[in-house]
Amino acid sequence: MKHNQIPDSHLDLLEDKTRAYAYLATVMKDNTPQVTPVWFNTDGEFILINSAQGRVKDKNMRARPQVALAIQDPKNPYRYLQIRGEVISFSTEGGRDHINELSLKYRGDPKYDGPQAEIRITYRIQPS
Repeated sequence: MKHNQIPDSHLDLLEDKTRAYAYLATVMKDNTPQVTPVWFNTDGEFILINSAQGRVKDKNMRARPQVALAIQDPKNPYRYLQIRGEVISFSTEGGRDHINELSLKYRGDPKYDGPQAEIRITYRIQPS
């Protein structure tokens, strides 16, 4: 991923092999912050995250698409990348495939073990 807001020195934190977690900050209805650790990957242009329909972060990102992410280096807790951006799209199409892809990245298991009845959604975040 190459973006003018992401320094070359921290691009490695976005690579699948790093397996860094992202801490996603969204805004609640009352304008207070809400933070959740999430799995993520990138398509080379956007940060991609996945959630189940109806969760707090899902509701927040639909209503207020401005988000922030802190991505911490798993080997050095004092090294991190902060990204502010906007959810520019979200879709249920391919959502189950995406969570399986993230499960492979983070757990080494190509099948997500969460409830199969969940409706999974992939969100595309444009760094700003």
